[in-house]
Amino acid sequence: MPKPDCRQLLAELSNYLEGEASPELCREIERHLAGCPNCQAVVDTLSKTISLYRTLPEENVPDEARRRLWRVLRLDLPPR
Repeated sequence: MPKPDCRQLLAELSNYLEGEASPELCREIERHLAGCPNCQAVVDTLSKTISLYRTLPEENVPDEARRRLWRVLRLDLPPR
């Protein structure tokens, strides 16, 4: 498998961090990370963000704020 460049690494980053990438792809990504400080910074930051997100309690958004947000984003409000 050819060594992934930064763009390829970013495309596979989610699978890598979630443990869903193949062992071969993981080895290639880890080789790339060993020599690319920019990608190391992206992976470290995203990994820490995911960890923090998973430790936070789920917040309830008031219904009116939720409706305004969905309206601004021009999304259909999902059923509750």
